[in-house]
Amino acid sequence: MNKSITTLLVIGTMLLSGAACQKTNNEKDMKELNLTAEWDKTFPKSDRVNHSKVTFANRYGITLAADMYVPKNASGKLPAIAVCGPFGAVKEQAAGLYAQTMAERGFLTLAFDPSYTGESGGEPRYVVSPDINTEDFSAAVDFLATNDRVDAERIGIIGICGWGGLAINAAAADPRIKATVAVTMYDMSRVNANGYFDADDSAEARNALRKKLAAQRTEDFRNGFPKPGGGVPDQLPADAPQFFKDYHAYYKTPRGYHPRSLNSNQGRNATGAIPFINFPLMSRADEIENAVLVIHGEKAHSRYFGEDAFKKLTGDNKELLIIPGANHTDLYDNLSIIPFDKMEAFFYNNLK
Repeated sequence: MNKSITTLLVIGTMLLSGAACQKTNNEKDMKELNLTAEWDKTFPKSDRVNHSKVTFANRYGITLAADMYVPKNASGKLPAIAVCGPFGAVKEQAAGLYAQTMAERGFLTLAFDPSYTGESGGEPRYVVSPDINTEDFSAAVDFLATNDRVDAERIGIIGICGWGGLAINAAAADPRIKATVAVTMYDMSRVNANGYFDADDSAEARNALRKKLAAQRTEDFRNGFPKPGGGVPDQLPADAPQFFKDYHAYYKTPRGYHPRSLNSNQGRNATGAIPFINFPLMSRADEIENAVLVIHGEKAHSRYFGEDAFKKLTGDNKELLIIPGANHTDLYDNLSIIPFDKMEAFFYNNLK
């Protein structure tokens, strides 16, 4: 394996290891969370929506924290959208930007932190689970479907980066999700099991990784706490690939840095790849009956994830949109590139 591929895989492993409250009816059974009162997002607050903090529990009893955005002067029951991602981010970053923008366009929206992450509950911290994190989307649907302001028959979801694949996985499991958008998506099972660009797609490579992760589990148990996997480093290697420079430009600068963000700081636990290696996401994607829109950048290193996921989908209500010239992180926060007009039309056409 040449030096550039080795460097790419090392950097990729580091990255992937990384990184007013409304009460629900059953909140008396939920753990209280310490929610930030002030506006601490990476984007300006809109004067066209009302914002509040909300909490809800998933099927595993973990309390999730979310920001709810409601269009001002809205009347009647509204279509709703739950948003999560990117994989190493928190709701104060790209997910919140998407949620607030879609609320400006008439949707009641939630940007939520997944289990074990950000302001949401779950111990130990910074754990990832393909099962539980898929469930997190359905838990957001539970909350929205029982909200008096929401039309329960008009609920969609948006997943960004690694949460794009999880959003498609959730859509396959939960028919209440009437429309799904996967933006600049990763297939987290594939990249953990096969490496970037499938460079380690062999039993030998996976077994070597399994041994490394198993040894780390033993060490974590001995120490009594999990080792952090590391987020985006403060200083980039001289031979860092362009996509990693793009991550650095988002997570490690004022543009996108947030103190609770995994990729901005110490990342997820070092053993985070364990469940994904043996848990193929989107294995039932071909059975999704409701609408799906996959959006990817033309120049994104991750484009192959979106295109291959789209190939699994069936039916004439599935769309693939490639944004000319866009890289992976352009679709995090570049308002001149993110196709909000297309997403608005997609949701209004399919949430009916």
